Amino acid sequence: MESSSAGYVDVPLGNEPEQQHQPAAAATGPVMRKQPSRLASGMKRLASRVTSIRVPDSVMGLKRSHSSAQPALRGLRFLDKASAGKDGWKSVEKRFDDMSGEDGRLHQENFAKCIGMADSKEFAGEVFVAMARRRKIDPDQGLSKEQLKEFWEEMSDNNFDARLRIFFDMCDKNGDGKLTEDEVKEIIVLSASANKLSKLKKHAATYASLIMEELDPDGRGYIEIWQLEKLLRGMVMAEGTQDQMDQASTSLAKTMVPSSYRSPMQRRMTKTVDFIHENWKRIWVIALWGIVNIALFIFKFVQYRRRAVFDVMGYCVCIAKGAAETTKLNMALILLPVCRNTLTALRSTALSNVVPFDDNINFHKVIALAIAIGAGTHTLAHLTCDFPRLVSCPSDKFQEKLGPFFNYVQPTWGSLVASTPGWTGILLILIMSFSFTLATHSFRRSVVKLPSPLHHLAGFNAFWYAHHLLVFAYILLVMHSYFIFLTKQWYKRTGWMYLAVPVLFYASERATRRIREKNYGVSVIKAAIYPGNVLSLYMKKPASFKYKSGMYLFVKCPDVSPFEWHPFSITSAPGDDYLSVHIRTLGDWTSELRNVFGKACEAEVSSKKATLSRLETTVIAEGRGEDTRFPNIFIDGPFGAPAQNYKKYDILLLIGLGIGATPFISILKDLLHNLKSSQEMQSMQDEESGSTFKSNGPSRAYFYWVTREQGSFEWFKGVMNEVAESDRDNAIEMHNYLTSVYEEGDARSALIAMVQSLQHAKDGVDIVSGSKIRTHFARPNWRKVYSDLANTHKNARIGVFYCGSPTLTKTLKDLAVEFSHTTTTRFHFHKENF
Repeated sequence: MESSSAGYVDVPLGNEPEQQHQPAAAATGPVMRKQPSRLASGMKRLASRVTSIRVPDSVMGLKRSHSSAQPALRGLRFLDKASAGKDGWKSVEKRFDDMSGEDGRLHQENFAKCIGMADSKEFAGEVFVAMARRRKIDPDQGLSKEQLKEFWEEMSDNNFDARLRIFFDMCDKNGDGKLTEDEVKEIIVLSASANKLSKLKKHAATYASLIMEELDPDGRGYIEIWQLEKLLRGMVMAEGTQDQMDQASTSLAKTMVPSSYRSPMQRRMTKTVDFIHENWKRIWVIALWGIVNIALFIFKFVQYRRRAVFDVMGYCVCIAKGAAETTKLNMALILLPVCRNTLTALRSTALSNVVPFDDNINFHKVIALAIAIGAGTHTLAHLTCDFPRLVSCPSDKFQEKLGPFFNYVQPTWGSLVASTPGWTGILLILIMSFSFTLATHSFRRSVVKLPSPLHHLAGFNAFWYAHHLLVFAYILLVMHSYFIFLTKQWYKRTGWMYLAVPVLFYASERATRRIREKNYGVSVIKAAIYPGNVLSLYMKKPASFKYKSGMYLFVKCPDVSPFEWHPFSITSAPGDDYLSVHIRTLGDWTSELRNVFGKACEAEVSSKKATLSRLETTVIAEGRGEDTRFPNIFIDGPFGAPAQNYKKYDILLLIGLGIGATPFISILKDLLHNLKSSQEMQSMQDEESGSTFKSNGPSRAYFYWVTREQGSFEWFKGVMNEVAESDRDNAIEMHNYLTSVYEEGDARSALIAMVQSLQHAKDGVDIVSGSKIRTHFARPNWRKVYSDLANTHKNARIGVFYCGSPTLTKTLKDLAVEFSHTTTTRFHFHKENF
């Protein structure tokens, strides 16, 4: 919330429940990141000395001499529940009619009794003056009924901001939005009295001076209201825990910024700096790519501006040729982000520090957009401008300027379209338009619902096959650029020069896949079909297949399709002697794969070559003999993903939605293996030398799995139980959330929660998930998750890895940026992309 004279934050005081408002800092910048100041440390020391002291109310009452505002501090309620109730105004209105003078106005001396505060007349008078001053009403003139109703509605408003504003107005006697040292001292005393911290009065003057020194770095002699909000929030938390006190101190430290850093312009500059800091890798890559595209466009534009053809076609040919040059470059570059083997190797090099390899697919999409713009511009410029001008050009001028390029035969519009550059260009546009359209989110994810038989155009299969039509697009592009009219020299026909290296590079990648397909022929040793239409495959791991947790591989099943490869996260750990993937049925290919393995499972059981176990809708077939027959599976990989670099962080926050948990199961298994190995090595070193063994990688991991279906917990129940049994040091903290159940505290889920609690206490098994990890209901409070981590792991680097619906991406990323700037903890957000 921006600070202003009209806006305040909700600050819970006394016994009032804390509201969920989260104010944004009024200014951000380098100064905000400094360690807690002397003020923060002083508050901690003071709180530790006085929180255990309680002073009787009678004694407190004798000492209240500084301000009549003191009674209001407990919750900032100005009216009791009876006065502020449903019929409260009716009683006030009746008393107004009895007490108002002949002029129909209520004067200050009757205000307290009229609104039901007769026992706090002086306090009510302060409220009257403060509210009248803000509305520029002369207190001596009294209030009309309409003005009184406005006062009463604000005082009885359930919105805490309204009451907090009244309180500030009472403290700011002259209404200038500034508080002097004396006023700050009084606020400290008031806050301490409300929280029964009577000894604080002895230190009020000292702390007021210290606050002014810290919060008034410009030496102006006053602080502003928004800074007081931070102070007040911190002071009333003095009776809380140490974590609450630390949070208050951090919040207070953010207010200690000179005014030169608090202007709107400075705030915008700070946000810009923060944006650059978070995205500098992307920025320099996009900037370099953009500069090269612009330079090429200008080069071709100027080149054709100086040629004779300009006299016939004008600027249209300049634009067309400039767009064509950028299109050739981008048709070459678009192949590089999908050279997965190369990118996987580069992820482990120092180059990953400056190049955002995790954004390869996003960059691929950006280049595709540039191709669409360039190709569209090139085509429109030729068809609507260049061709008509060429056809209608006077014969003598044509022969003089362009005769040699067309064998001295002036073409017609039809002959231009029928020429090799013409028909190849049109086919290029058709193929690219078709492929690009089916690659959009709406078609690839089957968001678009088309009537039969057009419904086959939506889905991953259509995207996959349409993308492979682009092989013909590259052939057509080479032909189109080689047979152009206006260039005779072969070495100036540059289309093939742009494409040669990237196409060979990409072809070698595909050839590598074909070679590995033969070497990585795997046999399925176990298959399971879980609730929620999830198929898990357990395969023998090839000896040469080396991978890291968080990576993914491609799977092909010839019984479904002899051509299609689909990516899936590896759910086994590098230390396992098998490979496993979990595949959610979402499209045509995955549905057919599930059906094929479903039939195979039943066949294996009937032939007694496998054992079959059923848990509700779970079917598990496990082959025993060498001749066990599951469908053939081929794999290709492994390929790099953001999560593979998890070991460089101190702490991990893993968030998976539904099947999005799969990239992190491998990480959890790996962490568990490392934990066991560390414990064994620690025991050995203790026996030998008594020294301490320190393992590499994160010291703690938090896994949040959010799903809509109870049956989903069957997918990884074994992993959850293994973590619960083996993790004696609580290095892995797992949180399961089931969103189909009403949140905890709702009457509709109260009985379920009760049974869950009793059963878990009895045998340690959760009735919802069937595992030893207890399930929460509804959705996590992500702000609280980040806040708790920031308070628990100060000065730590936390890797946040998310896989799931894009709708949550922005929320998690924004929270990572916010808490990185407002706490000493640094959150690094990563989104899994395929």
